[in-house]
Amino acid sequence: MVQMVSLRYSFVSISMGFLLINGIRAARRWEYEPISVTGISSNDSLISFDTKIVRISRGEFGVSGIVEWNYDTTDKTMMEAVVYRSSSGDESDYKLLPFSVPKQSFYDYLNSYYKEVIMKNLGHCSNVPQFKGKFQPPWPKKTYIAEKCVFKADGLPDIILPGFYKIVFNCTGPNQPSWDFIGIAKIRNKMF
Repeated sequence: MVQMVSLRYSFVSISMGFLLINGIRAARRWEYEPISVTGISSNDSLISFDTKIVRISRGEFGVSGIVEWNYDTTDKTMMEAVVYRSSSGDESDYKLLPFSVPKQSFYDYLNSYYKEVIMKNLGHCSNVPQFKGKFQPPWPKKTYIAEKCVFKADGLPDIILPGFYKIVFNCTGPNQPSWDFIGIAKIRNKMF
């Protein structure tokens, strides 16, 4: 009888240890709902945006859009992104966060953030350029289409405070249009 109790105790201890170790591994602890996506261009004939939130299934939303890219980038084209958080979603409540893509050349951006986050999350549902190794210019002038993209959050932090997040991408360059792409999402804690 003592041996049977000891075996049960060992089994329970091993099971609890396995569950504890399995629960410790890194995994994204949040989920999101896209609220809005907007593109703003200083010259719609050179770059224009038509983006929208689409319902994929009950409780699941994604992003669809078309970007008409009709200009040449150069080594002087600059890209940056800043992130804001609001607990309420009210525009006056947004505060700047330390998450950002520092201002850098468009080609440096392509070889870092774009490659590590954008390609991994949007490559499966769009015709954005994908590459291995270092990006070789030029950036293609064409129509880019995204269809029901659900951002998997690869390359983003595993833990984020709940609330509303706004990310603003900005691209500028001499003799080029300036444009912004703004996405807003509501983040909530994931239970499992």
